[in-house]
Amino acid sequence: MCPLFLYRPAIRMHQIPLSSGEPLPHRKVIRSWLVPINKRSTPYAITLLVFDYLLLAAAFAGVIALHGAVVKTACGLAAGFVIGRLFIIGHDACHQSLTRRRTLNKWLGRIAFLPSLTPYSLWDVGHNVVHHGYTNLKGVDFVWSPLSLEEFRALSPGRRLLERICRSGWGPGLYYLVEIWWRRMMFPSRKAMPTRRRIFMLDCALVSVFGLAWIGALVATSHITGQVIGLLLVTGFAVPFLVWGTMMGFVVYVHHTHQEVAWYTDRAEWARSQPFVSTTVHLTFPYRVGALLHHIMEHTAHHVDMSVPLYCLVEAQRRLETLLPGRIIVQPFSWRWYRDTVRHCKLYDFAAHAWTGFDGRPSPCEGRLTGDLH
Repeated sequence: MCPLFLYRPAIRMHQIPLSSGEPLPHRKVIRSWLVPINKRSTPYAITLLVFDYLLLAAAFAGVIALHGAVVKTACGLAAGFVIGRLFIIGHDACHQSLTRRRTLNKWLGRIAFLPSLTPYSLWDVGHNVVHHGYTNLKGVDFVWSPLSLEEFRALSPGRRLLERICRSGWGPGLYYLVEIWWRRMMFPSRKAMPTRRRIFMLDCALVSVFGLAWIGALVATSHITGQVIGLLLVTGFAVPFLVWGTMMGFVVYVHHTHQEVAWYTDRAEWARSQPFVSTTVHLTFPYRVGALLHHIMEHTAHHVDMSVPLYCLVEAQRRLETLLPGRIIVQPFSWRWYRDTVRHCKLYDFAAHAWTGFDGRPSPCEGRLTGDLH
């Protein structure tokens, strides 16, 4: 939740919930509703970053100091989760929402991105400019962009198999690490990133050096402590990195894949759809799981106003759902819902605006899936 010390007296404004028949206001109007909530704190942001790095250090200490493959693997899993938390902090810094200081945000973002081996400047372009600028516009936004039946059938057998795996529900990590991280972040080709900038290569070099140092430290530790090199590399590097990639792939998938979420090929139609509200999902969890993920699931508020810091997203999301009843997809998470989503959201019919299976047939339960939508 937004820390109490960040609150200031609320600005009086029109706060009557919009009726179902009223047109959606301009984005600037909706963003104005969040002005009293959008309070950034540099000390609080740095505290969050330091705290998560301490958690990561504790997890790696467990990998090194504790004995037994099972215990070391558990610590590696924890490290992967914390890397995901650090990435979310870096994501905020990249949006310039973590603190009010632009240069500080850039360096805090780079520091937070190091364990996920994410080049800051390339993520900035791919995420801020492309994804947020053209959310769910086919041909521009590349994140989990669905294929049409014709596109799927035109793929090679190997690529069709990869698409089936990634859309199976078991493959979000494979999708993220192959399609996003490897192809578009790590020294991308000209086809993946036509623009060439010196800072792109420098950031790629920075995370590459960090990754090599990470592996080197594990190798050195194995020699000093007499532990098996392979076990340390698997539990101290491979497991954390795969967990982080799977976590991010899942998060991005559920943010923009839902039977109520539409994708577009026509830019004018896409613009009329008010995509900053209609193309995102607020996935809710019990037991404050969302807080463990730094509130990244309050995603509608984030797309409406990227400058709202992660530590104020809960209040921002609540205000939007109060003032825009019925306009925002709110999906309680359940494994049944996730199973139904991955079963029915394979390809997309852009003419009919309907998700289909790999056979091109519309979902038998077209519309809302398991769980209440508010």
